Amino acid sequence: MQSQLMLFEDDRRTMDDIKVSRSGTFVDNMALPIHRWFRYSAGFAAKWVEQVLAEWGIGKQHLVLDPFAGSGTVPVVCDSLGTPSLGVEAHPVVARICKAKLLWTTSPERLGDFAASVLRESESRVSHTVGYPSLIERSYDPDALASLDALKSSWSQLQDKSQESELVWLALTAILRPTSKAGTAQWQYILPNKVKKKVIAPWFAFQQQIEIMKADLRRMQARASKSLAEIIAGDARTFADNLSREVDAVITSPPYANNYDYADALRFEMTFWGDVNGWSDIHDAVRKHLIVSSSQHSSRERLRLSDLLTSEAVAPIRPELTCIVERLAEVRESHGGKKHYHTMVAAYCGDISLVLQQLRRVCRSGSHMCWVIGDSAPYGVYCPIERWIAELAIAAGFKSYRFDKLRDRNIKWKNRKHRVPLKEGLLWIEG
Repeated sequence: MQSQLMLFEDDRRTMDDIKVSRSGTFVDNMALPIHRWFRYSAGFAAKWVEQVLAEWGIGKQHLVLDPFAGSGTVPVVCDSLGTPSLGVEAHPVVARICKAKLLWTTSPERLGDFAASVLRESESRVSHTVGYPSLIERSYDPDALASLDALKSSWSQLQDKSQESELVWLALTAILRPTSKAGTAQWQYILPNKVKKKVIAPWFAFQQQIEIMKADLRRMQARASKSLAEIIAGDARTFADNLSREVDAVITSPPYANNYDYADALRFEMTFWGDVNGWSDIHDAVRKHLIVSSSQHSSRERLRLSDLLTSEAVAPIRPELTCIVERLAEVRESHGGKKHYHTMVAAYCGDISLVLQQLRRVCRSGSHMCWVIGDSAPYGVYCPIERWIAELAIAAGFKSYRFDKLRDRNIKWKNRKHRVPLKEGLLWIEG
């Protein structure tokens, strides 16, 4: 989700106005304990989640679900409230980050001792910076990469699968971007050719991150006694069989059908740790397991439009969807890239429909849902994504819906490829 910090010009705005305008941004979370341990490009405000749960009357006897859990905003909020929660996340590294955040019951002293051991071991190590993929070599000064390599190899030698070991992994992962000289574009894309003015030395960044995490552990432990969250590192389209109790509330933000490659979001971190060697590895490692929301995904899978449109998953919206994706198939022929937006949009709707069917299986009658979602217009062909999701939800067996717009998107048209105004908002689904 493309989000930004909203500034308030009128202090007289109502609390509801503020709640709505700020719900679609992750930025505020970077000032909150636990949430701030890792900045993820897709997310929403923790305070807003807390407000929504309170308005719904969700308490310790209920179960809250986020089928696209991301870096864990919903389960962390629920833990702070003493409310059981479940998160599903298909990106393996994002799921690992989410799980690590939920290790907040770890002793701050044990975390500090383990981090100190890693630091001491790294100071005596001979670093090996030759052999890192080009993306990593181009993104760091040699001394910085040597320091990070020493910390990485020291952690690899000392890690023992303990909670404090996993939290140190998260600390190292969190400092990779602040210690890199490479600039960052929207959606956290790394730009090795764009040099940042402010770069933090790795050993200082590591120690600073550990101190932040220790302080946050103490603050969270003063508020709650244990984590009541479970994270499934798996597919939102097939998760229902893993649940043994009914869900009372769902708060989530699925991938948008805007051609952002969610699989690529943490390629920088995955490359550093050796999970992938480059962009070409991303599909098999991550993308093929995700909801189809990018043309790279649909083209790599060689999806066929006829198969997608005959799927029962899209039957409730098939006539309108067919008209729009066939238009996309026609328009792409006049564009040099000839991107597979037509199959991407069709596959996206089918995947979202499968998720909604899973949700219907696990949500009790009278449950509440809220989706933070935006519409789409690939090649300038408008796709009413939020309405399609709503109609698919009703077809799956939910009772009613409404949509509240948060903000306009794609209205600064300088150098834009198309001038179709878009929006982002909250899709409320009941039943």
